[in-house]
Amino acid sequence: MATTEQPKTRDLQELAKRHLWMHFSRMGAYDAGAEIPIIVKGDGCYVWDEHGNRYFDGLSALFCVNIGHGRHDVAQAGADQARELGFFTTWSYAHPRAIELAARLADLAPGDLNRVFFTSGGGESVESAIKLVRQYHKLTGNPTKTKIIARETAYHGTTLGALTATGITGLRQPFEPFTPGGCHVANTNLYRLAPGYGVENLAEAIARRIDFEGADTVAAVILEPVQNAGGCFTPPEGYFQRVREICDERDVLLISDEVICAFGRLGEWFGAQRYGYQPDIITTAKGLTSSYAPMGAVLASDRLMEPFLEGTNSFAHGFTWGGHPMCAAVAMANLDVFEQEGILENVREHEGDFRAMLESLRDIPIVGDVRGAGYFQAIELVKDRETKASFSREEAESLLRGFLSGELFRRGLICRADDRGDPVIQLSPPLISGPEHFAEIESILRPVLEEASTRL
Repeated sequence: MATTEQPKTRDLQELAKRHLWMHFSRMGAYDAGAEIPIIVKGDGCYVWDEHGNRYFDGLSALFCVNIGHGRHDVAQAGADQARELGFFTTWSYAHPRAIELAARLADLAPGDLNRVFFTSGGGESVESAIKLVRQYHKLTGNPTKTKIIARETAYHGTTLGALTATGITGLRQPFEPFTPGGCHVANTNLYRLAPGYGVENLAEAIARRIDFEGADTVAAVILEPVQNAGGCFTPPEGYFQRVREICDERDVLLISDEVICAFGRLGEWFGAQRYGYQPDIITTAKGLTSSYAPMGAVLASDRLMEPFLEGTNSFAHGFTWGGHPMCAAVAMANLDVFEQEGILENVREHEGDFRAMLESLRDIPIVGDVRGAGYFQAIELVKDRETKASFSREEAESLLRGFLSGELFRRGLICRADDRGDPVIQLSPPLISGPEHFAEIESILRPVLEEASTRL
């Protein structure tokens, strides 16, 4: 039975192992004696654990603490709001902070994405977008348009609806069956192109799949500007422009999933702006508040709102905390920091330095590819660089979890060693970082990769 005893009088490790069910974590490893990393403090690009050890946060916690840790002014905005109005719902009501934030996001977003539906996070944003496109098509006389086209290995969230779009077998299988209608096509892994594909025809995979399913059954295509899972897959030139044409030709909506890519990660407010395409919907979260408060949003075009303005129609969907006034106040303060301190400009100025540091690691035999955009980059690890031979499942397990993850953390670098696809190291530092931080990353990453290479 849980107690109300304060952790000061008991060991945090014991309490965590007994009571805290961590997300996406192999809990059995901690029962076997491994210590849980307990982070107690953050400042700028760094965090500290319970033992006083400092780490460079090369993942921005989880692609989300964009302005860095320790911004008390941003957190204070939420506390100040609580003195005025701690909470009220946006179910049939409104409050000033939600209104102001919606208007600000509409002003920043590309094109006519003027309608903002707030959520509590990224998975909820994707779930909301899927429900929105389904109801939209029903209201406009196309009730059979329900399917979602996504890409292989793509991660779009873990709710049962979002799993329809998620293209990672290991995340789908434990929870089947779930919402039907998810269809997957080749992604834009230019290092390992799918058989039969070149950079010139990757977008056509989407056209062929829509035509195979029947355009009258397809509601939307959902794509990340830079695909996270698999290791920062960037689009070839003209890819999104062609996808936009394909969707328009077949009356299919285009969802740009920017839970990671929005709010400066790629050097623009939105990833769609970086690659010059106009989606019908953008899903966001993470960087919206730099994760100083849990909040997400769906930005939809005026066209999608039109049928919901008729008669007694409504979008039959919502979350208790969507548009929470304290979260909205934090988001506004976060956006102030972006504008007043040149966060986007910092990414644009130093993206080349970041990438150059990673490219310099290509002399290590285990480094096969370097890819990504902005402050969202990945290194793919290979067994043989000449043949691009990858690792077996057992080898990847030993490499990533048996050595790299623990050793990088021990030396003071937090990043992601991931095998959802081929083994990669992902780096996504706070958007305030610069060349001196990239040098620090290299000073840890290089010797660890060199050791991993010699071990193999």
